[in-house]
Amino acid sequence: MGESIGFKPLKNSLFVMIPRSKALLNRLKNNELILPIVKNAGYLFSATGITSAMSFVQSVLAGRVLGPTSFGVLAALFSFTSVVNMFASFRMNELVVRYVGYYQENDDPQRATAIIKLAGLMEISSSIFAFLLVYFLAPLGARFFAHDPSLVTWFQIYGMIVLANMVYETSLGLLQILDRFRIIAVLDVISNGVSLLLILIAFITKQEFAAFVIAYMSGKILRSVAVSISAMVEASRTWGREWWRSPLKTLKPDFRSVFTFAISTNISGTISLISKNSETLWVSAFIGTKEAGYYKIAMSLAGILQLPVAPLPKATYPALAREIARKKWRNVKEILRQGSLLASAYSIPVTVVLVIFGKLLIDLTYGSAYLPTYDPLIILLIGFTFVNIFYWNRAALLALARPVFPTIVNFVGMIIKVSCIFLFVPRWGYLVFAGLLAGYYIFTVGVAALRVAIDINRRSNPEIA
Repeated sequence: MGESIGFKPLKNSLFVMIPRSKALLNRLKNNELILPIVKNAGYLFSATGITSAMSFVQSVLAGRVLGPTSFGVLAALFSFTSVVNMFASFRMNELVVRYVGYYQENDDPQRATAIIKLAGLMEISSSIFAFLLVYFLAPLGARFFAHDPSLVTWFQIYGMIVLANMVYETSLGLLQILDRFRIIAVLDVISNGVSLLLILIAFITKQEFAAFVIAYMSGKILRSVAVSISAMVEASRTWGREWWRSPLKTLKPDFRSVFTFAISTNISGTISLISKNSETLWVSAFIGTKEAGYYKIAMSLAGILQLPVAPLPKATYPALAREIARKKWRNVKEILRQGSLLASAYSIPVTVVLVIFGKLLIDLTYGSAYLPTYDPLIILLIGFTFVNIFYWNRAALLALARPVFPTIVNFVGMIIKVSCIFLFVPRWGYLVFAGLLAGYYIFTVGVAALRVAIDINRRSNPEIA
């Protein structure tokens, strides 16, 4: 009797949410603005759903074989390379989408191809620099984050994926602006399938740490190389085989704007890696690799919330950039409103399910040794839900030519968050990291979304500017 009463509110809420979600989807089918975004996001979501399922299985297999402590070491290794790479690199996919889209709208293919060439050259330079950083900082990474100096060689070996990513961001942006989302989706599935196969073999044959590192590396390298080759092929189909000969001097009038955009996104990326993309390293450094393992899984499970929403910024950004370039502000508002409704229709029900069944899910998949994962998971879900609803905040600011604003907001959020880490983590433990990340998301995304709303209202109503 008690059990049926306990589940009655959930049952009733689900009966209410499901029809509303269906009604929303029916409205979206007839919306000419949001439908292309949903279609392009659909390709990515199909891939994201499949690859996330694969990644989840990979994580479960690795977690069961390695145990919380070694799994935390693996997470620290991956995070270290990713953080160093992000520190040295620029978000070239955003630059390519922003400027190629602009030049294409203004019927200027020569400058469109020149910006791709410039982005590629900049990314190659930054990738080489990033690899050198990873290689020479590896001893510090092994000592302070993995707490095992003997792993320095593996930190250096895994760092080679940075070289495979030499023109990955540029290539990804090119495929996005050309609406080749299906290609991205297929390559995502294939590369993750390769990693899953190798991890499954390692699980069955009871391999150790090294086998899992190689398995993850193989899939990532395959994806980077395949995306880069595909982008070059699509560029040749669109602009001809000689597209790469476009002289960079044609960009001279826009050099200042281009480099300001690139530098601001790099600074923004650096702030993000300190404040939210290096969580595993923070936990490992302050508390230990076991807790880092718990936290990594909590982040992964909270990531279920972002499965269908994660592709939306990439699919929404080109559409926003086009409508803003055309100054069709009503269309811009409609894209943002419908996007938030779509994200909410998924995010809120899934959050409820994870809160109720999260502990059971952890026990059935990773095992009882990982049950401490549940508490940070619940805290993280608050922030992730908020981010989902306003997923478009950064894409809209970039399309509005405000690349610096999110950088400033994120910087303020980073200072507050890092200060709180030193103040509260030593006393309250690793749950503080979950609370601070959720708070950081609510603050930065909330302020950015408010700025977007103010900007759009002013531009659509010049008299109030």
